[in-house]
Amino acid sequence: MMNTKKILAGIAAAALLFSLTACGNAAGETASEAPAQSAAADTTSEPADCCANDGETKDCCKESSDCCSGTQTASIGELEKTTFEIGHLNSTAHLLVFVAKEEGYFEEEGLNANLTLFSSAGELATGLESGKLDVALIGSVPTITFQSQGHDLTVFGGAMSNGHGYVIKKEFTENTDAKGVELLKGRNVGSVKNSVQDAELQILLKNAGIEIGEGEDKVNIVYFDSQKDAYAAIANASIDATSVYSPYASLAQSQGYEIVYRCSEEPALQNQPCCRQVAFTENLNAAPNAFTAFERALIKAYKFSQENEAGTIADVKKYIDIDEEFIRTEVYGGYGTSNPDPDKQGTAAWKDSIVALGYTEDYDIDSKYNTDIYKNALASLLSENPDDKIYQELQAHFDEFE
Repeated sequence: MMNTKKILAGIAAAALLFSLTACGNAAGETASEAPAQSAAADTTSEPADCCANDGETKDCCKESSDCCSGTQTASIGELEKTTFEIGHLNSTAHLLVFVAKEEGYFEEEGLNANLTLFSSAGELATGLESGKLDVALIGSVPTITFQSQGHDLTVFGGAMSNGHGYVIKKEFTENTDAKGVELLKGRNVGSVKNSVQDAELQILLKNAGIEIGEGEDKVNIVYFDSQKDAYAAIANASIDATSVYSPYASLAQSQGYEIVYRCSEEPALQNQPCCRQVAFTENLNAAPNAFTAFERALIKAYKFSQENEAGTIADVKKYIDIDEEFIRTEVYGGYGTSNPDPDKQGTAAWKDSIVALGYTEDYDIDSKYNTDIYKNALASLLSENPDDKIYQELQAHFDEFE
């Protein structure tokens, strides 16, 4: 049974690393055409009879929460655009857009959303700036560095917190008392430049007094263009350990590698905001209602993920085709969270840490952060569902950490 599971895990890893076209095709399928819905419904006309019960039609749409027409009627204004091109990485942590697509929340909001798989943060940023993407889920560190370099990108929501770490070949964990980053001394470690996982490692090495470079008491970081490439490199004799993000940690363990650390278990890194919802600033400012509708869909997806574990795992698997148990571990194992809150305070504090590390230059993050989109989207959902506990919890979190 163990050998069989390892073989299956190997097949899953190979599929994730080298056959991403299938995921990209599935994610890039065009949603069924939905008519452009004005977010501001005409409240002066009689509501449509939309709920049937035992053959009897009932007038049940006087309240938006009672309406079963499949479209939102919150007063957020007419949608300036209805098609959204969304870029994501091959990460289970990007589940909010997967769930919103598969559960029909984008369509409920009058949006035609297309999801496309990308390999790196740089590709995602280029997609936004070229106009090929409307929204990209980009790690906080590359977002911060891009903004500091003058790229006109704005954060307007969250996607993931924590979910990173490093793994090492098992042979380097035997006959040693070393733990955590101490295991990386004298090793060649694969990572991705300008990434959350690289910045996290550098912070932990600095805290432990370990230098970066070649030598028995140092850590030699070898950079790759993407996390996919960095993970694949550990199969080579020249790389001893590598960075991971969801779901690579679970895949690595199934293949016999050992966990060096998970960021969620490191006090210096806990609750660190990672992937953010990012848009080209001009496009975001030109379509606030449409982006609010987009955010409503992701908030609904978050609610679904908190109430329907099996359904969420099934939705994620359509985009990240690995064993369901790996998805369950990464999504519900406590190693990371997928929350749409923009977490401005957390990201600003993280920016200060990145600047102090010497990773990038300081800049005014306030001008590159829009919390109104999320604020208005959540408020509209709460007005329709005032007793919803999950929405109430999101509101309390936003009020504390905006």
